[in-house]
Amino acid sequence: MDQKNHDAPHIDPHTGIATTGHEWDGIRELNTPLPRWWLGIFYASILWSIGYWVVYPAWPLLTDTTKGVIGYASRADISADMAQLKAQRAVQAAGMADATPAQIKADPTLFQIAMAQGKAAFGDNCAACHGVGGAGAKGYPNLNDDDWLWGGSLEAIQQTILHGIRAAGNDETRVSQMPAFGRDGLLKRDEINAVANHVRELAGLPTEPKANLALGRKLFADNCASCHGEAGKGNVEMGAPNLVDAISLYGMDMASLTETISNSRNGVMPAWGGRLDPTTIKALTVYVHSLGGGQ
Repeated sequence: MDQKNHDAPHIDPHTGIATTGHEWDGIRELNTPLPRWWLGIFYASILWSIGYWVVYPAWPLLTDTTKGVIGYASRADISADMAQLKAQRAVQAAGMADATPAQIKADPTLFQIAMAQGKAAFGDNCAACHGVGGAGAKGYPNLNDDDWLWGGSLEAIQQTILHGIRAAGNDETRVSQMPAFGRDGLLKRDEINAVANHVRELAGLPTEPKANLALGRKLFADNCASCHGEAGKGNVEMGAPNLVDAISLYGMDMASLTETISNSRNGVMPAWGGRLDPTTIKALTVYVHSLGGGQ
């Protein structure tokens, strides 16, 4: 009798529904049956999933996936859409293939197409470093101003985009090498400080009260003027920046200048000639030239 009572389900006296038989701190859980409509949907979902597995690609295999009885694959649709888009662009930019960037910019129709295509290509490939609007950041050139390390003409910009800057494996890449005057022991700490102060002097910026400007001028003439020029106005043929226009890629404060002189800077830009088609390169050239700083 006791065993029979023990095996019998416990009935909740308030609802008349059996409980699960478990008790937690005097609390029992009702064993309420699931609604029939819910069970119907649940079993229908199982049947639907089985049907989906049969009809569509679903299960991964070792080297492939199940194809499904209809053989559908969204990748094929994407490939078709991309091919259609490429064909549309080819028709729109038919005249760009044989035109130079200068000719494209002079033709209102081609210029409009190039600006649209160049903006899209810039956003996909260049904005990560130069910013969406080309304003750049510390270590990444601002393309909106008229200060160019390697020249801002259409031809110069196209050359830079095609072959990059210090791009490994490209024989025509832009290359310049500033010595690491501190790291390589070419200048002492006080000499580096003197040169940094002189650079600020050239740019019309305040110098430190006890700066040895005379020493800085001499060291600059001996070590820096061959690339930057005696007046510090730079040389686009060598990628040597202008030091007197208060536009600086890495900063004109004393800490940044000291770091630059001590350890040098060697920024890298990819060579896009092997990654983008010639028409896209031309569109990018026109777009960058039109951002505001083109020469």
